[in-house]
Amino acid sequence: MEVESVEPQSLKKLSFKSLKRALDLFSPIHGHLAPPDADSKKIRISHKVSVEYAGIKSTVNQPPRQVSSAAQDRAQQAGPSNVLALPGPGDSKDSQKGRSQNALVVGPAMPSTTPNETGFQSKSTAIISASGSSERNLSTSALMERMPSKWPRPVWHAPWKNYRVISGHLGWVRSIAIDPSNTWFCTGSADRTIKIWDLASGVLKLTLTGHIEQIRGLAVSSRHTYMFSAGDDKQVKCWDLEQNKVIRSYHGHLSGVYCLALHPTIDVLLTGGRDSVCRVWDIRSKMQIHALSGHDNTVCSVFTRPTDPQVVTGSHDTTIKMWDLRYGKTMLTLTNHKKSVRAMAQHPKEQSFASASADNIKKFNLPKGEFLHNMLSQQKTIINAMAVNEEGVMVTGGDNGSMWFWDWKSGHNFQQSQTIVQPGSLDSEAGIYACTYDLTGSRLITCEADKTIKMWKEDENATPETHPLNFRPPKDIRRF
Repeated sequence: MEVESVEPQSLKKLSFKSLKRALDLFSPIHGHLAPPDADSKKIRISHKVSVEYAGIKSTVNQPPRQVSSAAQDRAQQAGPSNVLALPGPGDSKDSQKGRSQNALVVGPAMPSTTPNETGFQSKSTAIISASGSSERNLSTSALMERMPSKWPRPVWHAPWKNYRVISGHLGWVRSIAIDPSNTWFCTGSADRTIKIWDLASGVLKLTLTGHIEQIRGLAVSSRHTYMFSAGDDKQVKCWDLEQNKVIRSYHGHLSGVYCLALHPTIDVLLTGGRDSVCRVWDIRSKMQIHALSGHDNTVCSVFTRPTDPQVVTGSHDTTIKMWDLRYGKTMLTLTNHKKSVRAMAQHPKEQSFASASADNIKKFNLPKGEFLHNMLSQQKTIINAMAVNEEGVMVTGGDNGSMWFWDWKSGHNFQQSQTIVQPGSLDSEAGIYACTYDLTGSRLITCEADKTIKMWKEDENATPETHPLNFRPPKDIRRF
């Protein structure tokens, strides 16, 4: 018996054959919707009406037939729409007096002017029967969940402009601190010197030498005549500004010290460095009180508060840790960032802070550390420095020389400026390493890679008309 030879076919060829047959079979009606069915439309509308008015039929003293027929007329006027609609602001004007703008008001709280204006609440859906707007499709408002509140509109801020460039350092300018009397400021540089400048005129007053590597952190005490400096040479020094010399050194860091902060109410100094530890020092006795260990990489930003959590640190391991200063233990670890947290800024008035990394700038609540929101744009660079003033203007400075100004409340980026390198520098030396506002918040000082210090102020001639607010609220805000 002879067996027929079957032509060997690949799997790909067979699947293409099957696909072709399927297309031949269904292609005449491919892409067409099913014809509308009058019966199904009627069932759908009657179901929506019964869902919306089921609770009202029993509570209103009028024939239930009248309510449902009126609702059916209204639903048919609106047509079979798939759009979920909420009653507009005009629908419940009476109920919104003295309430938050977006609250859906239900039931007893609503003054009933006509027999139709009644509401009931079941689970988390809210119903308002509105008597005025027939153009909206109200039949689905019963199925609508409560809407979140609107995104806050940003406050208008004048754009900032550069008004002074100070040169004098012979290396990258890495750190800055303002004097509590707001008359001078000091900068630390890769030329291993600390220079003290007059804030009003920008004139050099003093140069201090003593470090043998670049100076990465500076702080001026508001309680004593002391200034503190920290550098890549593992040294933390206390300078007496009456004698202009080092009076104490704090030994203990195993590698370069990258950040430094003074506690606002007690005589304690905090330093974070490449040894992944934030160390707490007693200013007078030079003793190390705590070594706050827990980070897996360089601690590159730190700030302190008078109340718990008194210490907050940001690290290259992408986490932010809040510390219990009494016991030297971690209270909370925030893992929201995906890249190293090189800069943090605490709001001078509000109980909140912002942290910046290359992926995003995020805002957190204090003291619990709840994540509030991301800033609405991405700077797309490594952010080394950030600062906030009392008016809610936040500035972030990037490795590529970009300076972005943000509205604190809404997270809107209202100005993007690019620093200009001083003549003779390479374009790649446009980088901002540190920035701070003076105590009034009206002057901004930035420390840059082209060895200059630049001072900025608001443009006095700008008005909301000349520089309009170009704000578009976010459609979907990332909640992480």
